[in-house]
Amino acid sequence: MIQNTKCECGHQNHVGSILCESCGKPLSDEGGNAPLEMRYDGVARRSQRANPGVLDRVWNFFSSVKIAVYLIAITLLGSILGTVYPQENTFLNIDPAVYYKETYGTIGYIYYLLGLSHTFESWWFITLLFMIGTSLVVCSLDRVLPLYRALSKQQIRKHLSFITRQKVAFTGPLPSAVQGEAGKQTPEAWTEQAAEVLRKQRYRVHTDGTALLAEKNRFSRWGPYINHIGLIIFLAAVLMRSIPGWHMDQHIAFPEGKLVKIPETPYYLKNEKFTLEFYKQEEMSEGFRSKGQDVPKVFETKAVLYKCKADCDDPAKEPVLEEVHRQDIVVNKPLDYKGFLAYQFDFKPSPTLISVKPTLKNKQTGETYGSFELPMNKPAESYTAGPYQLKLKAYFPEFALDAKGVPMTKSNEPKAPAFVFAISGPGLKPEGEPYMYFPRQVDKVNFRQDEINGALGAKLELSVGSMADVAISEYVSYLNIRVDRAMPYIWVGAAISMIGLIMGFYWHHRRIWLRIDDGQLALGAHTNKNWYGIRKEVAQLLTKTGIDIDPKTLERKVNGT
Repeated sequence: MIQNTKCECGHQNHVGSILCESCGKPLSDEGGNAPLEMRYDGVARRSQRANPGVLDRVWNFFSSVKIAVYLIAITLLGSILGTVYPQENTFLNIDPAVYYKETYGTIGYIYYLLGLSHTFESWWFITLLFMIGTSLVVCSLDRVLPLYRALSKQQIRKHLSFITRQKVAFTGPLPSAVQGEAGKQTPEAWTEQAAEVLRKQRYRVHTDGTALLAEKNRFSRWGPYINHIGLIIFLAAVLMRSIPGWHMDQHIAFPEGKLVKIPETPYYLKNEKFTLEFYKQEEMSEGFRSKGQDVPKVFETKAVLYKCKADCDDPAKEPVLEEVHRQDIVVNKPLDYKGFLAYQFDFKPSPTLISVKPTLKNKQTGETYGSFELPMNKPAESYTAGPYQLKLKAYFPEFALDAKGVPMTKSNEPKAPAFVFAISGPGLKPEGEPYMYFPRQVDKVNFRQDEINGALGAKLELSVGSMADVAISEYVSYLNIRVDRAMPYIWVGAAISMIGLIMGFYWHHRRIWLRIDDGQLALGAHTNKNWYGIRKEVAQLLTKTGIDIDPKTLERKVNGT
């Protein structure tokens, strides 16, 4: 590490500087007469600090471009491995351990055990993204601050060695007509003439007597850092997807007539009706007709979206819901409400009992007392049928008996529903008498409903008169629920990154310095891209001010008259 002292021009430089921050004089004799290292104009960066501490070492690690390249390469490799087989979130209702082993064999099972089946949600992949973002921030700050300091404090009259050691340089006497003698053009006038030529080439020109600094397209130097800002926003938005409620991509089953809560959101969605239409035989191609397959033409979910307003997380209370959107969902036409998307993904025949409308009647006289709507999902606490009151004491969606003969339910799906009521009314005890009701006839026979109910079952009966009193869900509609609140930020980051790329690729920062000492002209030029272009512009400048020069002789040459 170079220990710098005060430059002969009087400027105190930071430790690690290669060139004087003020006059540009090289601070060491290394390099001989070779072109100067002009990266950040030789200004020191924090990562070059002597005797670094712990924080400085961390800073140096993330400020390394080599480390950034390694991180990006590892992330790309992880992304490639994550696309070898489908990710877990691309299929539904399948045990991933079984799926990968049965579908792809031992390699697929190893793929699952290594965690590659959920690569893009894994802790190590998210950590890599975080490290890349950190590297972008540190790399940018480590370089943009010295660059800003160098470009914002440029001195017009640069040290002679700074000018002559530029990659494009010229030294030689002024034209004979410019010697400051009586009747001849002065060096100051020649400098102003050169300034005018450069202004016509769209340079911003600053002069100080016989010294000149011309510059154009400085804004292009900020292109890479604007690109970094866009990438940082992009990566931050990707990481924000891990915030609960910010991102969702799930496949959820919606049986007809059932209200389903959407996880991690305040929304509930109800499939009011699923419509399935098949192609007719004459509408299908010969290939499908020969196979005898039914090909779906349209499958549509009539969906209603609700938003919870109160008691959303209280299991003891019914949530207060408000309808916010209603839409028919078909393939490629999703439900769309304030960033909440529901795509029609699949369907499956699954006859499920939704509700029945039983009638209470007297088995001995045949008299009917009334009927009521009995849903399989969240039945009410009590019902009325004429003079009788039926209070719900227990509900078993899938009724069964355990080893001790105690009633239980196997699941929450109404596959074999059973209700236990306490019926009170004329001729019955005031506190009510127990009555067990099986809506499905097959369950009524299998579990011997009449025998269980005894004397009350011989007198009263709950039964369904016809299929018109039975509501059945024929299909289960599978919807792909998507929420991505980070997507607008991803687009903003991508747009900013593209602006930075365009700035850096299509414009080039060019600077020209010159000074005249005792009739001798010294000119140097630097650009971050397209050396051929700036060499041509310098040759045009010299030619128009009376010095004929071949552009090819300017690069890495010290020229005479």
